[in-house]
Amino acid sequence: MSRNILLHPTLPSSTQLALRRAGYETLDDLSGTSVEALSKELGIDISDLQSIITVSQRPPGPPLSQSLASLISRSRIFACSYAAVNTALGGGLPRGHILEISGPPGSFKETLALDYARIFVEANEEVIFIDTQNMTSLATIKKAFHNSSAAANYRDLVRYAHLHTLPDLMIFIYNLLSEIHSKTGLLILNSISFPFLSHPDLQSSKRTALLEKIHQVFLQASALHNLTIITTSQMSTKLLNADGSPGNFETGAKAVMVPQLGSTYLPSGRSYRLVIVPESRTTGVIQLLSSPTHPSGQARHQYDLSHHGA
Repeated sequence: MSRNILLHPTLPSSTQLALRRAGYETLDDLSGTSVEALSKELGIDISDLQSIITVSQRPPGPPLSQSLASLISRSRIFACSYAAVNTALGGGLPRGHILEISGPPGSFKETLALDYARIFVEANEEVIFIDTQNMTSLATIKKAFHNSSAAANYRDLVRYAHLHTLPDLMIFIYNLLSEIHSKTGLLILNSISFPFLSHPDLQSSKRTALLEKIHQVFLQASALHNLTIITTSQMSTKLLNADGSPGNFETGAKAVMVPQLGSTYLPSGRSYRLVIVPESRTTGVIQLLSSPTHPSGQARHQYDLSHHGA
């Protein structure tokens, strides 16, 4: 039996999400907790929690029902071709986690996302590639696999779709869990911020609700289905007052560039947020804004695309 609460097979997804939001991530976190106290804390029926409380009292051990290959696949860390990115991520991107890549036009956001696509396809896993801004075509994807060991069969493992509007994106999000099967390893949402930019009149409350829905689906897809998710995002300008508080055009003392969607749509315990800051055509900085272990990140690593990797 997995020690990860979100991989517990007998719990309803709503119960798993409630546990995760309350800060419970492993069975060990529940050790010493009574089912009555947990039921009261979460507002969940005792019968839905009894089995997991019982399992949490057992000594930890390997999940005997899973093969060694399955366990290795679930815990695998994917290192890309860019050394600075791997360093920023602490060695690579763990399976079943979420990576947001932000940067200005001309940064290698899409190139990095395609590098991960290549890695997953070479591992014989399916990749769902969604483009919302005509930034990456099928021809571009084909080029990314030109020198790959999977060049001959990448078409069988890459599902490509172009979504034109925000409603298109949200329909995809609502149906995502039904699109995942045992071979699906990676979802790439390229330019996820663009559909929101194309609806400038979107009410703040509606925008927040849509981002929260994406958050919920991402959490379920990554935690329950072990799906790795990569998004690329544009940058927007944020005005700050002299004391660092949010400003406007009248009070702002400086402007900074931030990822366009913010962090609302990303599950904090499973997400990495990277910003690419180019300094020249081939050099720049990879900045880690946050990670599961460092919520306020800010680590910076130099990259040089003229060398092998970055």
